[in-house]
Amino acid sequence: MNKTIIMKNGSAPIPANEMERLISLAEFDIDYDSLNEQFKSLTRLAAKIAGTEISLINLIDAYTLWTISDFGISVKQMPREETVCQYTIANNDAPLEIPDLAADARFKDKPYVTGGEQLRYYWGTPLRTFEGHNLGALCVIDRKQKALSPEKKEMLGLIAEEIVSRLATISVINKLKNKVFESEETQKKLTHDIRGPVSGIISMAQLISEQGQSNNIEDILSFISMIQKSGHSLLELADEILSVEQQKNGGTGLSAMNLSIFRERLMKLYLVQASAKGVTLSVRTNTATETIPINGNKLLQITGNLVSNAIKFTPAKGRVSVELDLKKEDYQRYLEVKVSDTGVGISAEAIYAITQGNAGTTQGTGGEKGFGFGLSLVKHLVEKLKGSLSIQSSPGEGSSFVIRLPQ
Repeated sequence: MNKTIIMKNGSAPIPANEMERLISLAEFDIDYDSLNEQFKSLTRLAAKIAGTEISLINLIDAYTLWTISDFGISVKQMPREETVCQYTIANNDAPLEIPDLAADARFKDKPYVTGGEQLRYYWGTPLRTFEGHNLGALCVIDRKQKALSPEKKEMLGLIAEEIVSRLATISVINKLKNKVFESEETQKKLTHDIRGPVSGIISMAQLISEQGQSNNIEDILSFISMIQKSGHSLLELADEILSVEQQKNGGTGLSAMNLSIFRERLMKLYLVQASAKGVTLSVRTNTATETIPINGNKLLQITGNLVSNAIKFTPAKGRVSVELDLKKEDYQRYLEVKVSDTGVGISAEAIYAITQGNAGTTQGTGGEKGFGFGLSLVKHLVEKLKGSLSIQSSPGEGSSFVIRLPQ
């Protein structure tokens, strides 16, 4: 499939199918910080084949390049606009080779070229799905100029295909886990629903039984005694089912996700971005609900994009805060995520554009580049999960995004 490259305001390129690409990446529902073990052998193999000191497996979202596996250098994330791989994913399905980064006007002043790393050679190939979406790049890098033979490039391309295949497998496994979690939660809900009416029947039967005893109505007593016994049997069965489920899952469900765990994950992934800009990041949970199992489907992609956006539009010494809670309304439980900042704020026109999925090109307080895809992606994912998005903001007074997702 032939894709053109879009250039905006002389800034870095983005793929023509960028929104579809981001949706595809979000559908993989990847935790960027948990995949190193699954991919470190492939990363090492890539470096050995290429004969380079460094190899990386990178995924690129709307704001950030995430290194899910590294060899020869320790790196976890970079602003997207600072990377070489942003050009690789916009290079259709062709690899990108740069013999000398120091001689390329796009990169010669980057810290990884002028600083201690002194990187020079780069070769990267897109991590391309069957549908033609470039999720990121497999790249091999060296501190001296070199060239790769066609045979080595072909083998690296096969490794890239294996990476995408493995990502797809991991995604399927995670989706199956979510399905099992949802099934078990439904079973637990039914168990609790049974307990309520059965307990009521037993109480009523007990009351009638006591009244019957005073009136010596033997037939009624016998009938009600049977009701009581049946009711107690059902109640014991419900208790047994619930006890088995709690023991099997350690009280936390197969999902092993709750707000306490999610809080730590957000801090681990996004504190680096906030600290690099001099922004204070805090994530708070409601202690009363933070250990209740939740469905984490797309939660990291939704919240992560909101946090990155908040950091981008908050100047140094500002604050970004995240509040996580579970709430119940009309017998429905909701996961509520509130991301607030002390940034530049959003005009009413811009808020309307976001809610319509038409967020436009913007630039952060530190000169970060953006094209509005992050917030458009959030809106898309929230709607797909049948949730809601609300925005409160005005220019110069910060912003507050509130997401509500049914559980």
